[in-house]
Amino acid sequence: MTQFSYKNDELFAEAVSLSSIAETVGTPCYVYSRQEIESNWLAYDQALSAHDHLVCYAVKANSNIAVINLLARLGSGFDIVSIGELERVIRAGGDPAKIVFAGVAKREDEMRRALEVGIRCFNVESEQELERLDQVAGDMNLKAPVSIRVNPDVDAGTHPYISTGLKENKFGIAMDQARAVYQRAAKMKNIEIIGVGCHIGSQLTDMTPFVDALKRILNLADQLESDGISLQQIDIGGGLGIRYEDETPPTHQEYADAILPLLADRNLTLLIEPGKSIVGNAGVLLTKVEYLKSNDVKSFAIVDAAMNDLMRPSLYDAWQEIQPVSITNAEDQNYDVVGPVCETGDFLGRNRQLTVQPDDLLVVRSAGAYGFTMSSTYNSRPRIAEVMVDGDQTHLIRRRETIDELMTGESLLPPGK
Repeated sequence: MTQFSYKNDELFAEAVSLSSIAETVGTPCYVYSRQEIESNWLAYDQALSAHDHLVCYAVKANSNIAVINLLARLGSGFDIVSIGELERVIRAGGDPAKIVFAGVAKREDEMRRALEVGIRCFNVESEQELERLDQVAGDMNLKAPVSIRVNPDVDAGTHPYISTGLKENKFGIAMDQARAVYQRAAKMKNIEIIGVGCHIGSQLTDMTPFVDALKRILNLADQLESDGISLQQIDIGGGLGIRYEDETPPTHQEYADAILPLLADRNLTLLIEPGKSIVGNAGVLLTKVEYLKSNDVKSFAIVDAAMNDLMRPSLYDAWQEIQPVSITNAEDQNYDVVGPVCETGDFLGRNRQLTVQPDDLLVVRSAGAYGFTMSSTYNSRPRIAEVMVDGDQTHLIRRRETIDELMTGESLLPPGK
């Protein structure tokens, strides 16, 4: 997280102090580093340069159109899971021909729109989805490009909520069924088979599960070739972890060095779908201490950010580093950092050693992924602002939601009803 560092005991994002952002934009807010986002994407692209490839950013990690636009300028592809994400990519200047559409419950209108704009492929996750896609494409006199997502039954060794490659997970088609599904797809008039894919989970810090999954997928590709079904691409998903606390995920080059030798003699375009590892450590949640409170058991630092702003700690019991914006020499104390939401589960971090006073600023680090995208308006709390730092410049890329906007679309019953 090189673009967030202390200078004279003040925390900066690139060349901008976070205290100045708080003064201008208010708190809570998300702050992202343009340089960090771009360098993380380029690291993948450069590490894989020896093989034909496409880095498809996973939009679900951070879907702000300014973030998408930065990556589109670099030539990125995009991994989407909804029509909303599709429209975001298009409005941000992304190339539809570089979009892969995943997700287990694609609706007809989503399929139709994706076919209209000409996406690269659908990552199909069930036989019924394949049948529906064949019908929709036929109604439009088109052929739908398809890469079937296979569930390789590989344990990613991560939190069960973010594991996606086991038989008990809802994603993909079971490996022992995949060959028959491909044979059936090959007979469909409006389906064009172009690839195979998998995604085994998120926050992986070991290359072994990636390699195991890829070997199983390549074995399937060989079987399909013997059936007369030739593939053009292989999508190995995303999931490479980041450092939250003391994790040591592989470097981009170590990732490439483990994957590329398995593809060396194959004429297959490699697709990957990183999200968190591009934006996760490129962002922080900036928040202000409202009150300090203690009892015989606990001390609480009550801040103006809450679980509706950053869900990961409450949802996954995730640990994210919390730091003061200004460093002082006073003695630390143990605090639970909690928010205003009326839930005991509303915490950003527990048992943290901090030196804080009311009105002090704190940051929750590694918050660039699955922060704003998972936020809500629970307790009727308007969604917060997002800021992009670019060198010594700041750009408000999402203004804070107003109370009026919070209730947009709602209406009272007619009088007397």
